[in-house]
Amino acid sequence: MQTHQLQPKHKTHNKKRIGRGGKKGTYSGKGMKGQTSRAGRKMMPFVREIIKRYPKLKGYRAFVPEDLTAVVNLDILEKNAKEGQTITPNTLVKLGIVKQIKGFTPKVKILGRGKFSKKLTIEKCFISKTAKESIEKAGGKVK
Repeated sequence: MQTHQLQPKHKTHNKKRIGRGGKKGTYSGKGMKGQTSRAGRKMMPFVREIIKRYPKLKGYRAFVPEDLTAVVNLDILEKNAKEGQTITPNTLVKLGIVKQIKGFTPKVKILGRGKFSKKLTIEKCFISKTAKESIEKAGGKVK
């Protein structure tokens, strides 16, 4: 036997292209009804399982990220901060007033509850109107 005499064991048979009309009758060789007779993609079983695992969420509000701002009142700053100190979120973490959230320093909002009499400089924090007024009355600065 020589190389030009080699032949494959199986017959060369092209796949039948189904659903093209012609002389195949009413269903064009696709059978009757069901997912296999329809046009377009057939869904594989594992894809269906993945889709079914997703939670059924209603509306866009399900994807709103949680608010990770820490709230600090003026009476807490009165107790823990020193006169003339600069207050930032990082200094609040060092003082132990605010804890880190998931390894990050959170955004801080200062609210105006309690009496306040120290001169402090506050930076990189959100501040309510009443807190800002009481800080400026005490001689502090808000940047």
